[in-house]
Order: sequence, then C-alpha cells, then structure tokens
Amino acid sequence: MDTMVKKPFKGTIKLDVRDSVPDWEPFIPTKAPEGAPNILFVLYDDTGMAAWSPFGGRINMPTLQKLADNGLMYSQWHTTALCSPTRSTCLTGRNHHLNGSACISEAATGYPGANGHIPDECATVGQILQDGGWSTFWLGKHHNLPETDTVAGANRHGWPLQKGFDRFYGFFGGETNNWYPDLVEDNHAIDQPYWPEQGYHLSKDLADKALQMIKDQKAGNPSKPWYMWFCPGANHAPHHCPQEYIDKYKGKFDDGYEAYREWVLPRMIAKGLLPKGTQLTPINPMPAKIATPEDAVRPWNTLNADEKKLFTRMMEVYAGFSEYTDAQVGRIIDYLEQSGQLENTVVIYAADNGASGEGGPNGTVNENKYFNSFPDDLAENMKLIDKLGSPDTYGHFPTGWAVATSTPFKMFKRYSEYSGGTCDALVISWPKGIKARGEVRNQYHHSTDIVPTILDICGLEMPKVYKGVEQIPMSGVSMRYSFDAPNAPTTKKRQYYAMLGTRGMWENGWKASALHAPMPSNQGHFDKDEWELYHVDEDRAESKNLAKEYPEKLQELIKAWFEEAEKNQVFPLDDRLGVEILTDPRPTEEAPRERYIYYPGTTAVPESAAVNVRGRSYKILADVEITDPNCSGVIFAHGSRFGGHALFIADKKLQYVYNFLGFKPEQTFVSPELKPGKYSLGMEFIRESAGKNRESLGKTKLYVNQKVVAEGPMRTQPGKFTLSGDGLCIGYDSGDAVSASYKSPGTFKGGTILAVGVSVEKTQYLDLEKIAAAAFARD
Repeated sequence: MDTMVKKPFKGTIKLDVRDSVPDWEPFIPTKAPEGAPNILFVLYDDTGMAAWSPFGGRINMPTLQKLADNGLMYSQWHTTALCSPTRSTCLTGRNHHLNGSACISEAATGYPGANGHIPDECATVGQILQDGGWSTFWLGKHHNLPETDTVAGANRHGWPLQKGFDRFYGFFGGETNNWYPDLVEDNHAIDQPYWPEQGYHLSKDLADKALQMIKDQKAGNPSKPWYMWFCPGANHAPHHCPQEYIDKYKGKFDDGYEAYREWVLPRMIAKGLLPKGTQLTPINPMPAKIATPEDAVRPWNTLNADEKKLFTRMMEVYAGFSEYTDAQVGRIIDYLEQSGQLENTVVIYAADNGASGEGGPNGTVNENKYFNSFPDDLAENMKLIDKLGSPDTYGHFPTGWAVATSTPFKMFKRYSEYSGGTCDALVISWPKGIKARGEVRNQYHHSTDIVPTILDICGLEMPKVYKGVEQIPMSGVSMRYSFDAPNAPTTKKRQYYAMLGTRGMWENGWKASALHAPMPSNQGHFDKDEWELYHVDEDRAESKNLAKEYPEKLQELIKAWFEEAEKNQVFPLDDRLGVEILTDPRPTEEAPRERYIYYPGTTAVPESAAVNVRGRSYKILADVEITDPNCSGVIFAHGSRFGGHALFIADKKLQYVYNFLGFKPEQTFVSPELKPGKYSLGMEFIRESAGKNRESLGKTKLYVNQKVVAEGPMRTQPGKFTLSGDGLCIGYDSGDAVSASYKSPGTFKGGTILAVGVSVEKTQYLDLEKIAAAAFARD
C-alpha cells in the first residue's frame, strides 16, 4: 500500500528543493475508537467441559482459573463437534457449511459446503478488525485450508495474511508433533528454531512468539489495539508434555474414568454449571446396531492391572499437556498485567469441540493407526508406557477418558447430536467492561456467536459488501447482553448440528438428536435414522428421551433441521470410514502423475501434493555423487518415526527404511559399503497382495547402480503417514526422523544429490469390496 496520496500537479516546477513545498498528503489509516480494547482469544483443541478445574475437573488450570475468577464462565456454549468447522465459525461468524467446512480440511471435497475454502462471501474477523484499526495476530493451529493449498507453490488466497492477519506463526493442518512441529511464519514454511534436547516444545514457542508480537506492536504503535488468536496444539493428539508436568498427576486418575464421572458431576452442579438433579448418562449410550466398536468404552472393572496402569498414564499425560500449555498462556497474561494492558483486554478462553475418542477403547501410542484403520496392540503399547508424552510416542488416551471429561453428556468429539461432542468450556474476562466476577452464565450459545460478540465489543459491524463481494449474513448473535444480565433469556433462537453423518437441532430449549454414528461408521441410510427428543433447558445431560411424549415437538424440530440444512448447504451427508475420506481423490491444481522429480533444497512437500505410494508398487531412484568416504545423510524422506519411509546413507552404506506405523523393528534394507564415486541409488517395492487391514504386502529390492544389493518382504500403510505435516524432503528430513538410524535433520553431507525420481504404478490398489458396494448403491 502506498504511504501517501498524491494530488494532481499544479504550478511550476521548482528545481531546488529548498525553494519548494511538497504537494502531498500523508495516508492516514483507519484508527480504532479511543479506548478500544485488545482481544486475546485462546482456543484449545479436544477438551470436554468436565476436564478443567474452573469447571470442576481435576486438570489444574491456574491461568484459566484466574480469568474465570475475574470474569464469566459459560455453561451452555456449543461448537460444531469438530475442529476445522468450529474454527471456521470463530473466524467468520457463519455456520460451518457456509464456510465450506463440513468436515476437517484434510477431508475437503468438491461440494460447496465441504470444499475446505472459506469463501469471499464470508469475511473474517481479522479482515474487519484490521480495517477497523486493530493489529491482528494469529498463532498456532490453522486448520481451514485444503491440504493442496498448503504447498509452497500453491495459491495463498486462504492463508492468514490474505485473510486479515498482519502476522502468523504456527502450523497448518489438524495437528502437529509438539516436539517437532511443521512451522509456517507469515507466508512461508520455516524450520523449528531449536530442538527438544534444548528445551523446545510448541506451546512454549507459541507463547514466546506471542509476547514478541505484542511487544513489537506496542514499541511502534502503543496507542493501537490488537487482536490475537492463540491456538495451541493442546489438547489435540499427539499428547506431548514435559515430564515434570506429567509427574504432577501421578496417581490422580487411578480410580478410573467411571469414578471420575461420579466425582466431577456434583462439583459441576455445585458451581452452578448444571442444574440440580442432573443425571449421568451411560458410558456406552449408542444402540448396539448403530454403535461403532472403535468408539466403545471398556468398563474400568473389566480391565486388567496393566490396562488400568496404561490408561491412567495416558490421562496423566493429557492432563500435564493441558496444564503446561495453560502455564504458557499464563506468561502472556502476566505480561499484559505487568504492562497495564490486561484491564482493557477481552480474554476469551475456550475449546473447539468435546474430548476426542480417536484413541479407541485401548488408547494408542501412535494416533496415526486410527487414520489407517489399523488396530492397536495392547502389548506393544505397554512397552512404551514410560515414554508416553515424550518424542518417542504420538499418543492418545482411550475413549473412557473422553467420556469422563465430557461428563455428564453422551459421547464426545464428532458426535454432533449430543452435547458430549458440542458443549465446551468458555470463559470471558474483561475487567474494564464486565462488572461481574466469578459468575456463571447459562444462556445457550454457539461458536458462531464469538465473532458478533467481538465486533459488538469493538463497535464494528460486518459489512453487507466487503471488497466488492456481497456478504452472507452472520449466523451468530452477540453474547454481550449476557455480561451484566445473568438471568436474561438467550437471544439465540435456533442452531442446527451436522457432522460426519450425525445430526441435531436445538430450538428454544428443545433438542432433537438423530441416532447415527459418525465416521468411522460407514452406515448411510440417513432416511432410516431414529430421532430422539430432549428438553435441554431442564435436562442438560440429554438423559431422558421424550420423543414418545411429545411427537409433534419432535417433528417440528426435524422439519427445522431440514430447513436449516437446505439454507446452509449441508447436503450431501457423509459418514464414510476415515481411511476412505482421507484417501479420496480431491480437487487439486496439479493432477496426479506417474513420475515425480524432486531436487535438494526445496521446502518439505505436504503429503497431499507429494507422490502417493499408498496401495501400489513404486520405485525411488536418486542420482548421487559421493565425494567423501564418510558421506552420510538423508537422500529422500517422507513421514516420521510414526509412519514414513526414507532412503539415506549411514555407516557408509545405503539404507532404505519403511517405518510401518511406528512398529518395531523398522523394515530395513542395507547395502555394502559405498566408496566415493557417481551412483544411481534406489529401491523398488513390488506389491503382491493385501493384508487383513488393507495394508499392501510385497517385496522390496535395494539397488546400487542397477544391481540388487538387498531384498526381502515388506508391508506398506493403507492410509496416510500423518493426518498432516511431515512432508516429503530431499537432502534432509524435516521434523521427526523417519528412522532411528539418523537424527533430524539428517542433512546430506560428503556428496551431491542431483535429483530424486519417484515412479508409481498408474493403478492404485483399492478395497474392491467397497468399490463394488458403492457401485451397487449407485445402481
């Protein structure tokens, strides 16, 4: 943008600057109203309302408690039941399907409500605040781009800096390794600044950057207010945490998840978060014909001693992860208090959906197994019990703890028909603008209401036309009326829910819930869903189905759901298996091809845009010149120790490792020693069949100058190496190393990599039974 506005030239030219006066006016940007507040919006992941101490839970959250004591807790604030969709509503104030966010962005399809692109018709809060005179910062998770748009050469239309944010520092995708994150700063990918051995953790790094951004802004523009969206990796898997925080919770969950529910419910009632008489719901509430085994809870009294020990440790890690991240947020709050900014800073502290059940009934030391539909092995998990939370694991707790931390509600994340997936903790603190201290607000609200609330506080409005584009009206309403009116009726009148095939409809204190399991159910038959009815104004836990008592009310709500679904571009519904959704072909700027050429020195290529070796035969061939007898390092790497493959030189030998979902031992093929010289180095996997879990089985050959130097059987994953991150690299390995035979970044030294080619068979081996079933369904 120009720094001045020039007027048309008039008069004679002055040759000497000392005899002239410049004919210009400075450009003066829009200034925020005098006394305008700062906004700090902290948004956690995957946390049920019964987890945190201010809401009655056992996870100690000192910073959140301080804010709750100095502000308000909301007991009926709801989300969409999944992260990308909720985050889109917190960006625009529109319902998630209007934002193209029917599901996580990795599962984007071509349908308008599910394409993963926030349209220009939905301007963001960042754009409105930026134009209104606020500095705008976004730190941490960005999960509102299709994967193909995260590539270095992709269109950046949906990146934070193009969506109204002055600065961005964080990661793209649903999750990242907290010890070895995939980092983006502003408009480009970067390497992490230091390593775990030097004290690195993502939560700490994000707080460091947040403090730097605020300090930098105040150094140059002290009168300018700011908006900061702080989105840590917590509490999403992988659950990673410094050991001292894990140790804080030793023994605190030994009584098990059912005992936790019975302990926490009275505390929530005593705090005024739930009505007296609220009842616990069953730990396995879904009918057997609908329930999915992956989401079942194993009763605590049926577990053996090792299982109880393992499950307890997994919860200790989760709790430590949450408190450690709260401590990092506390550093920001402490600075704001010390610098005199906290008094006029609106702090919004919340979670984006209920606790996650993606660890399955037994939990996992590697969450990527879930996304590959691959079963966990309890004996394998027990071997790593003392490594949980460390860089050696990619852990997730079992479904029992997801249900416990979502007390008293049914189910958890992904289940949008029940409050276990949608009802989340929310605290709002604004010392200058909210008189109440430590009070509870029970008005029914939704994540779409955050943006209208922020704009209301800041004295701004969402324009009807923004940058020439007619805007979709906001779906949400402002919550500001509730700040000083504890008993005011909610201004929210209606809210639909739809996620991965699940459905719900709230209207005026009543809720209809369609009995349907989300991905990975793959049930379909939505027209046969049975609907339940709850009077949630009185029965917050949704424990008493009133469908038979009030059939007319139920039909009224079902009709309302279809009205909202049509208006918000919800159709078609999708409840397919995770591995099907995540591996589906989807729109991309670059069509898939059979041959790929990669060169050293390029930024890691995200998996969505990298060569796809899943379910097919493939070859990797590298032209390499070795100039030093001690040459070593990565030639090709994709993925991590929890799923990936790499071609590298170690101990003077060419090695190829395929790390199948982190199982030990690594599948390794090794050559004899290599001397200096020019080489064609590579490998070939020949697929022969499919295993019982859809993995590919076959034979691998390791080549040095077209000579087979090692060979043997190998299996490859049916699904992605990771949900997001750990891209394909040449000459180094970004983030976590694929193999224990080298350490990140494993930079190639002692020679030159000219190029690496990867070829794949045109035919990808898919599940023929599912293809046939789909064909018959279409017929």
